[in-house]
Amino acid sequence: MKQGIHPTYGYVIFHDRSANTMMLTRSTLAAKASSLPVMKWEDGREYPVVNVDVSSSSHPFYTGKNVVLDTAGQVQKFNKRYQRASK
Repeated sequence: MKQGIHPTYGYVIFHDRSANTMMLTRSTLAAKASSLPVMKWEDGREYPVVNVDVSSSSHPFYTGKNVVLDTAGQVQKFNKRYQRASK
């Protein structure tokens, strides 16, 4: 492995704002730690925090709360609204 070309790989807290859950993991985002806010973790150490909108804690696929939108008949509704004949 070449020296000096790889980003720093360290511990970061990912905070899922929609589910209000946090997970400590390693990431190359640790290289930007000086520009990130820090938070004290359960072990008493401070780690940089990265806010995310969606994670496995809030994504519908992983939580089992999939929402299926009923789009059947949308073209017909549009055509009816604007009095267009269907082809």
